[in-house]
Amino acid sequence: MGDCRRVGVAVDFSPCSRQTLKWALDHLLRDGDHLILVTVRPDAGKMQLWETTGSPLIPLCELTDLIIMKKYEVDVDLETLDMVSTASRQKEITVIMKTFWGDPREKLCESIDAIPLDCLVVGNRGLGKVKRAIMGSVSNYVVNNAPCPVTVVKSQD
Repeated sequence: MGDCRRVGVAVDFSPCSRQTLKWALDHLLRDGDHLILVTVRPDAGKMQLWETTGSPLIPLCELTDLIIMKKYEVDVDLETLDMVSTASRQKEITVIMKTFWGDPREKLCESIDAIPLDCLVVGNRGLGKVKRAIMGSVSNYVVNNAPCPVTVVKSQD
């Protein structure tokens, strides 16, 4: 991927995830960068082939192909596709996606070396103290365990 930066953005295609992606596009990505959308599915299920390595890198042109996305068990929403397509044209960035299966905390950290990424942007769902104690915070785990800079974008409800 040459001298360009490889910026990862964790996406699950939720409103919080779109907000995180928008922040990264507006404030972090520069002309010529590579934007890697990193998504984590909770269970490998029938994806045992890619359970440890994640999917192959999926280029932007294939993200709109429903057959290909079904193969990776990913439901890409139109708003996210529009955001990355527009940014790809305007900023001349390369957009690709990689899907992992398993625990989002662990897989996001693993993605940094597997892709590899220069930095990672994650969202913060804004869990309260009790829910965070019970469920755990993905963003907190990634910040404390990732081998690269991590930016947490706080959700604005």
